[in-house]
Amino acid sequence: MLVAEGLRLNGFYSDFDSKTWGARNTPSNRTPFQVDRDRITHSYAFRRLQAKTQVFRPGEYDFYRTRLTHTIEVAQIGRSICRLLLNASDFLSHTYHVDEDLVEAVCLAHDLGHPPFGHAGERALNKLMAKFGGFEGNAQTLRLISETMWPNTEEGARQGMAPTRGLLDGVLKYKVLPEPQTRPKKFIYEDQCGIVDFVHDRNTVLPSDLKSLECRIMDWADEIAYSVGDVVDGIKTRFITIDKLRNWKNAEKDEVLVEKLLQAIQKDGTASRFAARVIGDCIEACSLVPTNCSDWAPESNRYKYMLQIDPAKKSQVECLKAIAVDLVFRSPAVEQLEYKAKMVIDQLFEMLSDVYVNSSSFKHHLLGSDVEKILLRACSAKERARVLCDQISGMSDEYAIRMHRRLREPDFGSIADLM
Repeated sequence: MLVAEGLRLNGFYSDFDSKTWGARNTPSNRTPFQVDRDRITHSYAFRRLQAKTQVFRPGEYDFYRTRLTHTIEVAQIGRSICRLLLNASDFLSHTYHVDEDLVEAVCLAHDLGHPPFGHAGERALNKLMAKFGGFEGNAQTLRLISETMWPNTEEGARQGMAPTRGLLDGVLKYKVLPEPQTRPKKFIYEDQCGIVDFVHDRNTVLPSDLKSLECRIMDWADEIAYSVGDVVDGIKTRFITIDKLRNWKNAEKDEVLVEKLLQAIQKDGTASRFAARVIGDCIEACSLVPTNCSDWAPESNRYKYMLQIDPAKKSQVECLKAIAVDLVFRSPAVEQLEYKAKMVIDQLFEMLSDVYVNSSSFKHHLLGSDVEKILLRACSAKERARVLCDQISGMSDEYAIRMHRRLREPDFGSIADLM
């Protein structure tokens, strides 16, 4: 049986869910959601994640998580949740279930828009882009897959990957368009309202917390992966030690979990086993409950059910996140790196803006000809700033540092360097 025919036998989805934002050909041996996944994994944006910060800068040691290894972990957890729901939920069956390939695609895409240097880079770019519409990692992911991921045959243009409605909706963690004076912390860009209208096949104001089932699965998988992963990496780097954990001021949040973590730290090699147990427990904590949100997408089953999480497991994940924030992210060593990262992003944006945003005639040529062609097509400073933001947010940590040094340090760089 052809794979595409197999999807048609899954009554959970319809042509409404697999309709694409842009034209594309779907081969008969792959479903539309498998094409989504494959186009992501073969993209430059996905490969660049291997050189972007998760907690620590990539390359210093070989065992830290990067943004790419984190993403792979999220995808694995997401698929496991789908299998758990299929086997455990009375609402699902082998002919009516959440598609693992779609959830995997959503998980693999969820961090594509994150800039270099992790959340420090995101905060810096958001401040720099304040008068041009702001910057937000989730909105940038949406921009990548819908508009800019691939070069176009037309000179000086780019295009998205023609994602399915299911993938777009799965990526849309936030559906809030920011007001000029009250920009929320999480938002989509002003010119992305058409995508939200396409996703729901209507032009209306949506609840800010409205998410598809696949998006909720990805969101929980992401929380599991980064809370557990950040703590394990913190243990390996000795940011989290027995003494620090015992003196942790928030230990009362989950005394049982903290005690188990202390035992794991005391025995070499058991932190990873602790992590595996927590991940497994958090996957098994998932179940489905009917919801009243189906009116927002009546043609789809993706809003008929809510992902329900055992409150005890949610509490454990919140506890692990608090440990990572207090003992790792707020440590002087990490905050020094974040301060330096902000400086690099700020100065790069300032130097490149002076050449490319403030004028449509370039007095210098600091970027490649392909990017300059796109900048020349931009009709306003706001559009040019967004293109420049695309360029900086797409850089790896090392590329951003190297370009910063080439532009700032007289004795660094050679004319033969790979740009």
